[in-house]
Amino acid sequence: MNLKKRFKLTSFQIILLGFVGIILVGTILLMLPISSKSRVFTPFIDAFFTSTSAVCVTGLVVYDTATYFSIFGQAVLLVLIQIGGIGVVTIASLFIILSGKKIGLSRRGTLMSALSAPSIGGIVKLTRFIIRGVLIIELIGALLMLPEFIINFGARGIWLAFFHSISAFCNAGFDIMGTEANQFQSLTGFSSSVSINVVIILLIVIGGIGFLVWKDVLDNKFRFSKYSMQSKVVISITGFLIIVPALYLFIFEFKELNFLERFLASIFQSVTTRTAGFNTIDLNNISDAGISIMTMLMLIGGSPGSTAGGMKTTTIMVIVATIVSVFNKKKNARLFNRRLDDTDIKVALTVFFMYISGFILGSILINAIEGGSFKTIAFEVASAIGTVGLSLGITPSLTIASKIILAVFMFFGRVGGLTIVYAAIGNKDPDVSKYPLERISIG
Repeated sequence: MNLKKRFKLTSFQIILLGFVGIILVGTILLMLPISSKSRVFTPFIDAFFTSTSAVCVTGLVVYDTATYFSIFGQAVLLVLIQIGGIGVVTIASLFIILSGKKIGLSRRGTLMSALSAPSIGGIVKLTRFIIRGVLIIELIGALLMLPEFIINFGARGIWLAFFHSISAFCNAGFDIMGTEANQFQSLTGFSSSVSINVVIILLIVIGGIGFLVWKDVLDNKFRFSKYSMQSKVVISITGFLIIVPALYLFIFEFKELNFLERFLASIFQSVTTRTAGFNTIDLNNISDAGISIMTMLMLIGGSPGSTAGGMKTTTIMVIVATIVSVFNKKKNARLFNRRLDDTDIKVALTVFFMYISGFILGSILINAIEGGSFKTIAFEVASAIGTVGLSLGITPSLTIASKIILAVFMFFGRVGGLTIVYAAIGNKDPDVSKYPLERISIG
């Protein structure tokens, strides 16, 4: 009995191993000659990097997806993106539900952790809601983009519409728009297309705000006052992080574009920077100030229980609320007339520290290995740890060591630093001991 208990996996270990398993399966499939257009074996490190990027819905690539991978390879990537976006545990639970079997208590607990749900009650019903919602939204997104893609690409436009709808909703940033003459072009060919810009933006935002927020919004019939504190926080900070950077980009960047293109480019880059990885303009033309803002947005990422990565919007809001409470000499931090739990504040500060430390360490290591511009490398590392996928063009030329470092950060950013730590320590009992209290000077 003790032996069984000893080797029983925790929810966090199941989530961690699930992602690792899918990445390795994806690596093997992408290495096969059938996955490449030229029918050659793809080197392990490149297949591993690409598989990690897909499962961790990042979008950093060493090969142009459209010109290097065959339809089979692109389909493998799309499946990996879908699994990574919805979550390995959620997908596994779906198959159990479809088979008619009951989901046990331990798996319900794992689902609760994977979806960042507040309680175990109703978790199976929530899973069904999420799966249905994902499929419906991705289908609508594809149908809305279908006319323009068919006009431009003929029958191939059908595949393009579905691929980019799923990639956008899952905040993955993978595209299949490249040509032999113009690789790694993302959505730059549609910078003036209102329909494509609007649909992609909506898919990214809906995928990035979190499944629990969807349910809250629908259950309360779009009445903001009735939402939970988390939904209010997510919607408010998401709106702020879209509008303010977009204003900066519109005023100070893209001056060579006409009004419509400038407006669309500003909104699109503001939205996609936090986690999605698509771009409609050449990022190398953005100023250092603009790159710095985009780097910060990438580190923040999306919201909990969503298809997005990063340190999460709620983490930033909890830290801001804590800072405000200190400035105002308040005993407790508050958001929307609700007091924040001290445990949540500690978790937010820990997550913030882990991401910033990882970002700095990764930037220093890769810069030491590769040399070159620290700004460019820092942008790449922020893109990896925030699971964004934007790049200033250095990914294909990186050494094996740098690719491994970025792959680790992509995994860290998608699975979550705390999930990795909790998986490592296992079923350790919480420390309830109390030491004598003594104050320390701060600041």
